[in-house]
Amino acid sequence: MIPEYAKTVAETLRRAGYEAYFVGGCVRDLCMGTEPHDWDVATSAVPEETRRVFGSCKTVETGVRHGTVTVLSDGVAVEVTTYRVDGSYSDHRHPDRVTFTRRLEDDLSRRDFTVNAMAMSPEGEIVDLFDGRSDLNDHIIRCVGDPDARFREDALRILRGLRFASVLRFDVEEETAAAMGRCRELMREVSAERIRAELTKLLCGVGVREVLQRYTEELGVVLPEILPAVGHRQHHFRHVSDVWGHTCEVVHQIRSEPHFRWAALLHDLGKPACLQVGEDGLDHFRGHAKESLRLAVTVTERLRFDSGTRRRVLFLVEHHDQRIPAEETAAKRALAKYGYGDLMNLIEMFRADLLGQSPEFHGELENYERLTEMVRELHEQGECVTLRQLQVNGYDLTARGLVGPKVGETLKMLLDAVIE
Repeated sequence: MIPEYAKTVAETLRRAGYEAYFVGGCVRDLCMGTEPHDWDVATSAVPEETRRVFGSCKTVETGVRHGTVTVLSDGVAVEVTTYRVDGSYSDHRHPDRVTFTRRLEDDLSRRDFTVNAMAMSPEGEIVDLFDGRSDLNDHIIRCVGDPDARFREDALRILRGLRFASVLRFDVEEETAAAMGRCRELMREVSAERIRAELTKLLCGVGVREVLQRYTEELGVVLPEILPAVGHRQHHFRHVSDVWGHTCEVVHQIRSEPHFRWAALLHDLGKPACLQVGEDGLDHFRGHAKESLRLAVTVTERLRFDSGTRRRVLFLVEHHDQRIPAEETAAKRALAKYGYGDLMNLIEMFRADLLGQSPEFHGELENYERLTEMVRELHEQGECVTLRQLQVNGYDLTARGLVGPKVGETLKMLLDAVIE
């Protein structure tokens, strides 16, 4: 139910003579039976009145221009936003001006989707002017009012709608989906950071495969690199779908973490440029990992990934086509080459890539299960796989008369001998 720190904020505003309701995602989540992460309050009080009610020591001006004041309640931040009506959106992202209103219905009618346009009183009474609960029950994402108008106001709402469809595993209502297609080019005006944030949440959703397959043209506006893969043949006995179909399946199969999902999305995008028909009559894509890496570099730079996520994504894309047998020496060499964390991630990538291929080859999963266990045991046992773990070092060798490149060459020879 509603946590006390959030209820206190709404009830304090009400005792001061203002309306106050919980709005947006917290109401949606509560109606779905899941615990909300954030509790946002909408109120008839304008920002100055909100600050006066709670006192300056308990408020932070986080977005006064758009009516938002952050209130600290029992040490927890609660965003309190004045009911508002948005003006025109000349940049298809932010309202040119905001007008405050005293009417809850005005505020709810400007919101993006019906499932996000419900309000709830501190007593738990739901205000649902646009049948949001009905759409929740029917697993539908539907715009509030005219979908073309909603997307022209804020083009990021297209990706938000697809993100909700993926995360909640909902369908997009027919008119809303059609408007996404008509307005998709407006997404070119949205900032790279916001596109990346929405795409990352979308990729980590349980319904990601279906969204990627159904809304490729919309996603292709912000990720043009995916479009050549759509419908691109893979005439090979290991595959039962085109490059994009395989990609969607690998994204679905891999663990739901941002670096895994992005790597799965990007790992085979270089295939169309590398198609060769072999003497066996089959399609081959030699060198596609290198081309996929080049495209992945472009995407992660354009969307301004943080350095840590970018490194993990590029590593998996670059090495996804390697083959490591479940043999102790091979496992040791891979552990020496990649390190424990990266190697375990790479095996996860191998596994998902295999699950995106023809089911008759899924028996090869046993190799990766054995390899995973082998690598884990080698790591836990502290097996010597790096120069630092050798019981001799460069000082030992120079003391015995070795100099220059011979020192490094001898250390490497000793490590190879230990691994073997």
